[in-house]
This record gives sequence, structure tokens and C-alpha cells, in this order.
Amino acid sequence: MKQQEVKNNNKVLVDAGLYESEENPEYKINLALQRYQNEDISIGKAAEIAGVCWEDMRDELVKNGINPRLAPRTIEEAQKDYHTIRKFLSERNRE
Repeated sequence: MKQQEVKNNNKVLVDAGLYESEENPEYKINLALQRYQNEDISIGKAAEIAGVCWEDMRDELVKNGINPRLAPRTIEEAQKDYHTIRKFLSERNRE
């Protein structure tokens, strides 16, 4: 499923009243879960979409019966994970 199709499917959920808006935390988690399953994104990217930390995203995947891909499959994926983790740690150290 392509990113645009996922966005359209989620817009239908908002339009149907199942979510108040696209800013709803449950909506963001659902979007991240769908994109993780249907696109080749990392847990870090899914966490960024959902607005949660990496550990919470991993827990959401497991809770929803989705096996997390814990190792990057490509150099590009490893680099994305690296940058996401650095950003997370930087923000966490500012708190």
C-alpha cells in the first residue's frame, strides 16, 4: 500500500467520526502502524510519525501483533535509524 493510499484510508476514518482529527494520538499511532506494515519504514520513523519514543512504538507493534524489524536491512535504513536515535537522545538530554 502506498503512502497516499494509507493517508486516504485514515482520512476516511476521520471523516467517519472514528477519530476526532488527524492530531488525535490514537490516529497517529494507527497511521504509524499502517505505514510500518505497508511501507518499508523503520521503527524510528514509525515512532516519529506516532509522536512516541522508540520503545513505545516497539511495544505498540507487539501489542498489535506486528513483528518488529529490529535490525536495519540496508545502509540507508541504518543511517535513518542513527539520525532518529540521535535526535531522540538530544531532545531527551534537554529535558
